[in-house]
Amino acid sequence: MDINDWRGVAVITCLIAFLTIVFWAYSKKNKARFDEAANVIFEDEDEDKKPANREKRSND
Repeated sequence: MDINDWRGVAVITCLIAFLTIVFWAYSKKNKARFDEAANVIFEDEDEDKKPANREKRSND
């Protein structure tokens, strides 16, 4: 096998890995988990505005 054969194997391996990740990311069984993860940044927004939840900063 020469270098071009190994390059072909590498391309096929990367293509299979890429397609596997795409199918995993867009599968319906993961949709609920990904939707929840996408909205997690907005969950703490109301709690951060309350004065009791703010951390006290010390003057160092």
